Amino acid sequence: MKFNPIAFVVNIAIPLAIGALGAFFTASSVKTWYITLAKPSFNPPNSIFAPVWTTLYIIIGIAAYLVWQKRHTIKQLPRTIAIYLIQLILNLMWSFIFFYTRQIGVALFEIIFLLLVVIINAIMFYKIDKTAGLLFIPYILWVSFATVLTYNIFILN
Repeated sequence: MKFNPIAFVVNIAIPLAIGALGAFFTASSVKTWYITLAKPSFNPPNSIFAPVWTTLYIIIGIAAYLVWQKRHTIKQLPRTIAIYLIQLILNLMWSFIFFYTRQIGVALFEIIFLLLVVIINAIMFYKIDKTAGLLFIPYILWVSFATVLTYNIFILN
């Protein structure tokens, strides 16, 4: 398939925009409330989160672009788009719930649901384009780690 630079940029810009909005919600608490929380020994330094998430959002956008290229062959395109958008919204909502509303228990429940939807999204993408599905593996691993981290922060606080 022919490379479409505009579609490529748009597909990357969408998750990056979601990430930027999430960063807005995070910024209000990361240097105040978050530093007061008890955290497990494996909690990464704050400086790790932005580059990891930025990289993941770019990878997610690339996966979406690969699926977008095959949009005319996807039998259940509306469902595929819906699952993709739902996982992006859930991703955003975790930042809002955890950092903005400071409800760790609700954020734990939400991130478990997010992880399930990300896995479903990865499977759906894999069925359409194997590379797109495989590109979700780092995202699944990071959200799994974030789930364990959220659980531990919940237990410790």
